[in-house]
Amino acid sequence: MKEETERITVVTVCDNHFAVMLAALFKSIELNHLTEERIDLYIVEDGMSNANKRLVSHTIEDPKLAIHWLAMKEVVDIQKLPLDTSTFPLNVYTRLFIPHFLPESCKKAIYLDVDMIVRKDLSELWHIDLQGRIIGGVLDRAESVGTSWAGISNYKELGIAADTGYYNSGLLLIDLQQWRRSKLTEEVVAAIIRNKQYANFPDQYGLNVVFANKWCTLDPNWNTYAFKEIKDPYIIHFIGVKPIYSSYNNNLEYKREFFEYLSKTGFKNYKPKSNYVRFLKKLYNLVEKKIKSLVNR
Repeated sequence: MKEETERITVVTVCDNHFAVMLAALFKSIELNHLTEERIDLYIVEDGMSNANKRLVSHTIEDPKLAIHWLAMKEVVDIQKLPLDTSTFPLNVYTRLFIPHFLPESCKKAIYLDVDMIVRKDLSELWHIDLQGRIIGGVLDRAESVGTSWAGISNYKELGIAADTGYYNSGLLLIDLQQWRRSKLTEEVVAAIIRNKQYANFPDQYGLNVVFANKWCTLDPNWNTYAFKEIKDPYIIHFIGVKPIYSSYNNNLEYKREFFEYLSKTGFKNYKPKSNYVRFLKKLYNLVEKKIKSLVNR
């Protein structure tokens, strides 16, 4: 019999804009969880409304799954976050603080981006052996750090070989105990701040710099990108344009599955929004960083 401290721990981050995606993600986790293991779902909410939190909470019906709400402003020192120039929200950095805001009893954690649906029991991911590594992940569509449009453009200056694997930070399997001992949060944040002009995918950049050649490579089915045509992926990751926008143009079967899960939540009547909503969200993220940068001067 497993101890309580060995409950499966899952973490994600969400704001109001993506509450609908969070509901679909949680329903997909619930419906594909087949073992008797309990799952703790930790949501770091970035200003989510009480109404959206209620809708998400009511998504889960299986008593083996428990939701824990954490406010981003209470678990992350926002003043110390790198103010990069990307259009990603500041909440992407929250994953770097997971080892510090989860209970000490949590020895391991699965981090999932909110723009995913899970098609396989997370128990199988949970029990993957990291082979002594601190972190496990799946190669990004830019598979090496030397890829020009993504990767680590200053890899030479950092002494990293061009063919070093470049990983997507949307799915992480983390050994929390090793991370805490090594004080890696500070190291990753410092790497981003030092190289801010190169960090086009900021948190992902920092993780790949610090963990270069130190990742445990997971089966790519655990993080399948929505533009692909994989028949039976374990997790679908809607990178780029999400299915909640009318401009979505990736795998239509994946979109159908997303809305199938969504139909079983309080957001079942949701209709895809205009792409202008997407652009406004990106503009808001950028303006927020610029304002904070000016205030911090």
